Amino acid sequence: MARKSVHEPLMTGLLAIDAMVPIGRGQRELIIGDRQTGKTAIAIDTMINQARQKTGVINIYVAIGQKLSKVAALVERLKREGVMDQTIVVATSPADPAALLYLARTPARPWAEYFRDNGQHGLIIHDDLTKHAVAYRQMSLLLRRPPAAKPTRAMSFICIRASWSAPPS
Repeated sequence: MARKSVHEPLMTGLLAIDAMVPIGRGQRELIIGDRQTGKTAIAIDTMINQARQKTGVINIYVAIGQKLSKVAALVERLKREGVMDQTIVVATSPADPAALLYLARTPARPWAEYFRDNGQHGLIIHDDLTKHAVAYRQMSLLLRRPPAAKPTRAMSFICIRASWSAPPS
């Protein structure tokens, strides 16, 4: 399937980010930083901005290995901001088995493709890919396959897959 080139911005609502490193629809963006530096806050503010700007973007938030209390607080905030009407939340807790942590991000892509195919846009946020990498390593060791490089615990990663754009007609 041919992909449309990036031509439409996805505004985060944070002036510094939108001015310095604008995100385009159809593009992937990785937020890298140390622990407690506001990576999740940037992602959540982007979701809220989509609702405020009435862009029609469907948010898909995938919490990989997050404390369920943190996910519940996030859902409450999204409800207060009126964003839950256009948001899908997938959550796994740290207590879940490695297989479930590894598979947590699986449903996000087909959902976004569904929205794309129906003329809408989807914003996927994977929070936290470091925990996904740890789960992948555990699965590899259990299956006696050579694991990839060990993920660093000093950094955390959040991946934003900005809205999927419809292919050219």
